[in-house]
Amino acid sequence: MPWNVIVKKQFNWAHFLTDYHGSPEPIHGHTWTVEIHIKAHQLDAGGMGFDFIELDNFLKDLLPDYTLLNDIVDFSPSAENMAKWIYEKVKEKYPTLLKVVVWEKEGCGAEYWED
Repeated sequence: MPWNVIVKKQFNWAHFLTDYHGSPEPIHGHTWTVEIHIKAHQLDAGGMGFDFIELDNFLKDLLPDYTLLNDIVDFSPSAENMAKWIYEKVKEKYPTLLKVVVWEKEGCGAEYWED
């Protein structure tokens, strides 16, 4: 039976949407939350599927805190686009990745997974 190992990390990121419907959107920030869900088929001798600290550090290296997302990515950094981009980056290192959930703020988020 597999396990779903989950790491949830908060980041302070600013962004603006380049193709926002309506008036131009100014740069603004949120405390974003990123969840990664990785399937573990077995546990190591210590009873862990993946090391939480290693996963946490991987996310910190991928997306540093206090960053303007528009300086990191070459697309409009909506929650939906960020979920897909983070998924693709994490999947390269952790091929059993199930999904990524990105919360732009409490109650507003998007998740991405492959069928």
